[in-house]
Amino acid sequence: MQDDEQNHNIENEYTEYHEFSENVEITGEPPIPDGKHLVKKKRRERLVRKGRMKQERFRAFVRFFLSLFFIMFLVYGLKCKGWYMDKNAFTYVGGRSVEIINNKIVPSHKILVLLKNSNVPNVPIYMARTDAIKKELLKLKPIEDVYIRRYAFPARLQIIVKERIPIITIAPDEKVSPVAFFTTDGQLIGHEYLPLSPEYKTIKVLSYGNKGDDYRKWNLTRLHEIEKISKYVETYSKEPVEYIDFRNPNDIYVKIKTVNIRIGKIDENVYKRIERIPSILPQVKLVDSKVKYLDLSWEKVNYLKLE
Repeated sequence: MQDDEQNHNIENEYTEYHEFSENVEITGEPPIPDGKHLVKKKRRERLVRKGRMKQERFRAFVRFFLSLFFIMFLVYGLKCKGWYMDKNAFTYVGGRSVEIINNKIVPSHKILVLLKNSNVPNVPIYMARTDAIKKELLKLKPIEDVYIRRYAFPARLQIIVKERIPIITIAPDEKVSPVAFFTTDGQLIGHEYLPLSPEYKTIKVLSYGNKGDDYRKWNLTRLHEIEKISKYVETYSKEPVEYIDFRNPNDIYVKIKTVNIRIGKIDENVYKRIERIPSILPQVKLVDSKVKYLDLSWEKVNYLKLE
């Protein structure tokens, strides 16, 4: 029995020793690498580094070239003639450098005459100041406001004019062309801007301007009164007013197609007298004789004056 136990212990020791020997062999020093493999690996790394360096140099060259090209393009663009206006832009009508639009009262040549007082911009059009041009154009009485746009390639100006609206024209006689006109804001403008375009529907008023009620002294209140009288007569007569005779402010006439209407002076009852037109006008049309005027100057009496 003792011999068997001794043999068993010896076998266990041998087994443990054998397992320990196997572990020692597994955890031993790593094998020596192959020299050719290391050389190839280093060559590959060197080639990768060279490739990256070439890419970086190429990118730097491209960036430099693009920067240089951009600078040259910028310099050329700033000095390009397309940014600069023609030196003779303000000397003649119909050129491409200056476009004037929406001017129905002020002729283009009058605008260009004023523009000559402003020098043509000698800087690129996007840097040009237009305040002086606007200031000169606002000296023209028919012009209420001015808008100026700048365009390049070719450099040019677009002048958009906002003009005052005519409301009343002044003439010394019904057969004479108007010599002046009033605008809706009360500005009196002379004959140098006449005749007006037919699209303006104004009230023709006869006035000498040198006796009686001088139209040069009229204010907005008087203009509104004349406008109101014209609308009243057109409303009750159903005919357009041809002119209002204001040569004697105490004895005013309003001419329509059918007859000349005498309304007298402007007072608090003038509009009530005008309201009587519908009841009398049909009778005027039935009269065979030529009627000189329909008299509404009296408060309660209406009569026809025959020639």
